[in-house]
Amino acid sequence: MLKNTIKYIEDKYYVKNDFPLFNSGDTITVFFEIKEGEKKRIQSFKGVVIKKQGIGLTKNFTIRKTSLGIGVERIFIISQPNIKKIEINKKGKVRRSRIYYFRKLKGKKAKIKS
Repeated sequence: MLKNTIKYIEDKYYVKNDFPLFNSGDTITVFFEIKEGEKKRIQSFKGVVIKKQGIGLTKNFTIRKTSLGIGVERIFIISQPNIKKIEINKKGKVRRSRIYYFRKLKGKKAKIKS
């Protein structure tokens, strides 16, 4: 009974986005809208997908990038209305679905095979 109601609500209010399929290890760029006061602008975040999880409205993914030698991670929810576009820059080949070990790697070891 509860699952049917949740499914009904998701079908009614879930906005289907046509984003490309990507997996862990892929390098992607996410373009999302930021509101600063009354102004709106598009900002991009480019990095390696280290995790995908969830189903339906709760599906999310984590991207990691290194900026000036400091690792930065950001979690995005697929159903967020402020995500405008996702571009796949490189397909990566990894053996795991969650590549947490990528956090500890630096330099040449932090490369992912294409």
